Amino acid sequence: MDVILFLVFAIIAVVCAINVVVQAHPISSAVSLVGVMGSLAVLYLLLGAEFLAAAQVIVYAGAVMVLFVFVIMLLNAGAESRKGHSLMVQVLAVPLLVTLLGLLAYIVQRIYRSDTTVHFGGFTHGTPQDVGRALFTGYLLPFEVTSILILIAILGAIVLARKEID
Repeated sequence: MDVILFLVFAIIAVVCAINVVVQAHPISSAVSLVGVMGSLAVLYLLLGAEFLAAAQVIVYAGAVMVLFVFVIMLLNAGAESRKGHSLMVQVLAVPLLVTLLGLLAYIVQRIYRSDTTVHFGGFTHGTPQDVGRALFTGYLLPFEVTSILILIAILGAIVLARKEID
């Protein structure tokens, strides 16, 4: 049953991720990104990381996506205009994509070869204490840099919105 649930939600995550890139309207992309975040939360639950799943839903699917939608609406971004592609792009796109994915799969399999398998529900390092310790020791600098970048993005959106009003 775990394998079936994993496959279902992994496929949902991949389809929503592709939809994020394919969509022409930014709000539709943001909604598809919520689908990716929700699917990842379910995958965390399958691994036994309940705290990480709850944090995924609350922080990413909730707060960050509300921020994204707010910024998109604040900037009044419309749909992208579609442009035609050349014949060479249309002919070479799929074979080159398949080649790239095959090469990446081969490299990942060779570098990260492991004899251990994933046991659903066997993850024991997702407690709030473990996450807090990792976040504020080994990952303190990336955490702070990310928070500063988010603050800069919010200020940039406000500045861009003010220029349109004036």
